[in-house]
Amino acid sequence: MKIVKWILIVLISVIVLFFIVRFIGQKINARTPEGGINESMYVDINGTKQWISIYGEDINNPVLLYLHGGPGTSTSTYDYAFTRKWADVYTVVTWDQRNCGKSYSEEQNDVVITYNLMMTDGVEMTEFILKYLGKDKLTLLGHSWGTVYGANLALEYPQYYDCFIGTGQFVNLHDNEVTFKEAAKTWVGDDEEGKKLIDRLTIDDFSLDYFDARNTLMSKYGYDIFADGTDYNLVLTQILNPYYSISEFISFMNSDSSQYMNFVNTEEFAKFWITDRNVYRIPYYNINGDKDYQTNYILAQEYFDTVEAPFKKMYIMKDTTHGLLESKSNEFSEILHEIYEIEKERDR
Repeated sequence: MKIVKWILIVLISVIVLFFIVRFIGQKINARTPEGGINESMYVDINGTKQWISIYGEDINNPVLLYLHGGPGTSTSTYDYAFTRKWADVYTVVTWDQRNCGKSYSEEQNDVVITYNLMMTDGVEMTEFILKYLGKDKLTLLGHSWGTVYGANLALEYPQYYDCFIGTGQFVNLHDNEVTFKEAAKTWVGDDEEGKKLIDRLTIDDFSLDYFDARNTLMSKYGYDIFADGTDYNLVLTQILNPYYSISEFISFMNSDSSQYMNFVNTEEFAKFWITDRNVYRIPYYNINGDKDYQTNYILAQEYFDTVEAPFKKMYIMKDTTHGLLESKSNEFSEILHEIYEIEKERDR
């Protein structure tokens, strides 16, 4: 009985400590910088409630809208850890896109995702942010799916944006997966287990089994998104997240992503591909890892070479996979600060 008693005491102590640490951390992260902004809210966008956070150290700074990847893979449980590293020069807006993250609602699960639906979401959110923060334009930064989403917004509505920054640039799903399969064959060599995974890669039939095999290959051979780890404590970052309650974390873990899986296998998703659409009326930047095979960095470079824009620049992060925002957030921040200085100089 004494052992059980001490186990209970230790367990209760750990739980109490957890909530004390979480409470203090959340309070610190919820502070508003002097002269800056720290807000989160739900916005009425295209018939739905969609969540954003706004954080910056100087409300007069230019605005940057961060577009997460997926599609349908929100990073709002931890992305404040890296986006706040840009907040000295940008007022950063993070957005949980339609029906994912804090924007998730079971009532939306039957809505069919289309090109026009997502583009309307994007332009309405852009217009809201500009009006709310009193700006004429903003900078678009997309990661993974967010790069092709952002590229389409930049191509269609250049009047709203200062420049476009793609990181982990996606171009075309078919070509991306053909190139991935060829690269994976070189990793696998004579490994029989790897060959079986390769056999499950049926191009243009992008099922859960396909992506399971794909992700297993990247993990097995050292190319997955977290192959380089993170340069901050991911677990602690989520515990101290000022935007999430415990129940919201549970809801996040239980959300249904099948809606977006269905979207990936449609012609509507293919409308976002940018292979032959390369004339931008705003500056175009890319930041890619040289070990990124999730969105193939070689295809991104080839696309970049065709881009026509008032100004363009490519950054390659060495020994870096698709998780460059998490694994090398400090190096990424330095690059983003350089882009800020370039754009500041160009505006003079």
